[in-house]
Amino acid sequence: MKKYINKFVFSICLLGFTATAFAQSANEVFRAVGSPHNPKVQVSFNRYYTAEGLAAIGKKIADAYPNLVRRVSIGKSYEGRDMWMLQITNFEKGDPHRKPGFYIDGNIHSNEIQGGEISIYTAWYLTENYGDIDFITEMLDDRIFYIVPTINPDARNNYMQEPNTGSSPRAGMIALDDDRDGLFDEDLPDDIDGNGSITQMRRKSPNGTFIVDPKDPRKMIGIGVDDVIADGVQRYEFLGQEGIDNDGDGRVNEDPHGYYDPNRDWGWKWQPDYIQGGAYKYPFSVPENRNVADFVLAHPNIAGGQSYHNSGGMILRGPGAQEDLSTYNRADVRIYDAIGRKGEELMPGYRYLVVYKDLYSVFGGELDWFYGGRGIYTFTNEIFTRFAYYKNNEGGQDLSYKVDKDMLMGDAFEPWKTFNHPTYGEIEVGGFKKNFGRATPGFMLEEECHRNMAFTLYHAYHMPNLSISEVKEKDLGGGLKEITATIKNDRLMPTHSSQDLKYKIERPDFISISGVDVQAGMVVDNEDRNFTREQKVEPAKLRLNNIPGNSFIKVRWIVRGKGKYTITVDSAKGGVVSK
Repeated sequence: MKKYINKFVFSICLLGFTATAFAQSANEVFRAVGSPHNPKVQVSFNRYYTAEGLAAIGKKIADAYPNLVRRVSIGKSYEGRDMWMLQITNFEKGDPHRKPGFYIDGNIHSNEIQGGEISIYTAWYLTENYGDIDFITEMLDDRIFYIVPTINPDARNNYMQEPNTGSSPRAGMIALDDDRDGLFDEDLPDDIDGNGSITQMRRKSPNGTFIVDPKDPRKMIGIGVDDVIADGVQRYEFLGQEGIDNDGDGRVNEDPHGYYDPNRDWGWKWQPDYIQGGAYKYPFSVPENRNVADFVLAHPNIAGGQSYHNSGGMILRGPGAQEDLSTYNRADVRIYDAIGRKGEELMPGYRYLVVYKDLYSVFGGELDWFYGGRGIYTFTNEIFTRFAYYKNNEGGQDLSYKVDKDMLMGDAFEPWKTFNHPTYGEIEVGGFKKNFGRATPGFMLEEECHRNMAFTLYHAYHMPNLSISEVKEKDLGGGLKEITATIKNDRLMPTHSSQDLKYKIERPDFISISGVDVQAGMVVDNEDRNFTREQKVEPAKLRLNNIPGNSFIKVRWIVRGKGKYTITVDSAKGGVVSK
């Protein structure tokens, strides 16, 4: 017993020593420009986190910054996990949900994981730099961010914790019986070597059409019809993904999971599965999407949005389909173009594209619902591009092998090894692991997070920013006075997008005056020529359809009375300002 106690005490001392040895005081650190000097919340951004890991980081951020963060669940996932949102603003200044709001989410697709880390990085960076960087301080004083790091927590965990390829599972799962034997999903790919990734199977065969690359044993070379293969060179045949004939019908992996795609589930131009593959039962049949939609509908202050996918290095805007082309008019496209082209500068190797024109048709996508259904300027970023490896577009088909050797020291590839397969006999299993290809390598992840965040903050900066820039008075005699106010919006976005105006999604902007007896109220179309439009009903509270971006409007009241008065601008997406 004494020996055990001594060993226990020694272990505690060792742990204490280790913790002390790795602790760093302020005078041991030199601040890197643009990064927090001494963050309250220590997070490693060279790795990926499960849904629970992201939730734990979010809680730490909320606990560390109670004046800047509210952590709320916007609903439950299909499997009952909370969908955690971080609401980030200076809660001690103004009504938080009357400030212009910016919505961010990631990871709608299970294997498109970087969005979770970019989202939590954004929350971390905003809170850690508030009070240190003027730009961040002003943003959180004047705006609110609604950040949901993963809107598909179930599938995120499935991808990370279950055997999968780099491209599976896509999202939600549906049982299939492709061989019509009455059994569903009984012949899924199996992780037969137990490494957590579904790689490839190959078998030696005199009739095989592949040989091992003599310069690189990881790589297989296809044999052409005119190729002459020397005697003694081993031929191979590929047998597909790892798997076993679980149902005894002599076939392997013929009953893969079907899937529904939650990015074909949104209620804008939705189409059923026979037209749009991946669509589920009806719009918003996926509970996670319904939770997001309910939140957005309840928060008309949201003016900008960003979702993060992977991969390919793309900044995407709608429309998702050519049939929806008329939704995006010229005025709004100019705003999208200005922000998207700035994104190309901030993220080298990324391209600003239109979904239907540059990729393929998407019906029922989140991007289009946010803009088409709610009038919110929204982008989707496809995270990571091959350009990032060597900062060029060279490399060809062998790039993955080169990166694995040069930068990852072989960590991305599972070497070929022998396995005794119950159906195929002696085979070999190997190939690239699931965490390589689509997912940004760890040593590059923090840069990816920061650059995408910088683009998103640029977008958020250009939400409406209203001010009452000038008030002029003119004595009309007889106890009457003319008051003319100039309302300025010095950012790109108007208070109502063209789509918003077309469908009257949000209420008009209100500009009101109090403290005086209002006799008449009007909008001034041309002050020099005195062109005005009078609002005869409730003239003290003028209703304007829109306050344009990078522009101003003028309003006027004829009032009776003396003393102080207050002018207030009240806009759903532009916030509330008074003078």
